[in-house]
Amino acid sequence: MARASTKANKNIYHLTREHLKLTREEAGDLLEIISPERIEKIENERTLPHPDEVLTMAEKYKQPSLCNYYCANQCPIGQQYVPEVKVKDLAQIVLEMLVSLNSMQNKKERLMEITVDGEISGDELADFIYIQQELERISIAVETLQLWSERMLATGKIDPEQYRAYQEAGSRG
Repeated sequence: MARASTKANKNIYHLTREHLKLTREEAGDLLEIISPERIEKIENERTLPHPDEVLTMAEKYKQPSLCNYYCANQCPIGQQYVPEVKVKDLAQIVLEMLVSLNSMQNKKERLMEITVDGEISGDELADFIYIQQELERISIAVETLQLWSERMLATGKIDPEQYRAYQEAGSRG
């Protein structure tokens, strides 16, 4: 049995591997394309993982949140455009989404008033920014729900075949 690391500030890749109780050698076997030496460099932040390595870790470790973490924190483009999504339970995700949707229900007429002329005047700007921020909260809630679904699919808590069948049926009408 390998001894547990005593490093104080472990990164997400290190924590995920240890949570699965894998040594670096076992992780290298599981991940196939990433050697134990490369895993060690990634975990000790001597190098950043490549996107394909993160995809492999996310799939094999059954942790799709690794992809969001990478995009939001380590990818130069993603750092500008991808918000980090925190893993939450389903009830919290739904409640946050409903609060934001209810807030937008009250603001949709104001948004129409602001945008009807195709311009945003100085006296409309504060309301527009508030509405934009609320829409961003809804977007993050949707991304969080998607991440939750992906985690449930990866861990087998949702049947992937049944999930895809319902998705296909829904897209047909």
